Amino acid sequence: MSTASSLHSRRKTRNSVMMTLCVVAAGIGLAWLALILGALVYKGAAGLSLDVFTQMTPPPGDAGGLLNAIYGSVVMTVIAVIVGTPIGVLAGTYMAEYGRFSKLTTVVRFINDILLSAPSIIIGLFVYELMVRPMGHFSAIAGAVALAILVIPVVVRTTEDMLNLVPNALREAGTAIGAPRWVVIKSVAYRAALSGIVTGILLSIARISGETAPLLFTALNNQFWSSNLNAPMASLPVTIFQFALSPYEEWQQLAWTGALIITLTVLALSIFARSLTGRREDK
Repeated sequence: MSTASSLHSRRKTRNSVMMTLCVVAAGIGLAWLALILGALVYKGAAGLSLDVFTQMTPPPGDAGGLLNAIYGSVVMTVIAVIVGTPIGVLAGTYMAEYGRFSKLTTVVRFINDILLSAPSIIIGLFVYELMVRPMGHFSAIAGAVALAILVIPVVVRTTEDMLNLVPNALREAGTAIGAPRWVVIKSVAYRAALSGIVTGILLSIARISGETAPLLFTALNNQFWSSNLNAPMASLPVTIFQFALSPYEEWQQLAWTGALIITLTVLALSIFARSLTGRREDK
């Protein structure tokens, strides 16, 4: 009895120590996150006003807003998601459903992991050589292509992982009633993995929302309003980068406000998407 009691006591002590270390580590991570968010709110909220969303980026020393930068970021992000999401979902579906044990899947997964961890500036240089130099000028469409390349590996990995988590019994049930394989994937596998796939798309949006390096080499920037996809276009990340390095207080304030807008937008989008998937699962 004494030996069993001693063993139980040692295990309980080790468990308490590990639990304490985990809580401390989580607290440290949350503390840094709170400090970053606090700094963003403190510095950025001071510049929030209607002018930020209705006026163009100003010249040095003048007041203005971020309308053209917000518009450019939204346009390029939407195009990138529209282009990258179907490619990523279909590639992830092949890897999880059709070629789970094939050599091609192993190669694709390896290349996808490289793209997933590749510095975004390399993607920007690649698109610069692929599109900007042959075209002879920077453009929003080149920026959208660079962002789409960053979207694809995130969506591929998430789609594959989520589909792999779907129990095979669900697929077998669909096949047993005579449904074709594509119907089973669409009606069973996709429904079961929907929330995870949506989360992957959100992660890709969160990644490209603050990317600066690819846009510096592709879309560059534009001090004025431009809706021409074949011309340089302003974007929030590039504008924040340029304004934060400037000596003008008005520009620095707009940089903080722009960073706060990006953060709040990604947070709101994540909460909204989770609520939508939650309602769908309840139904």
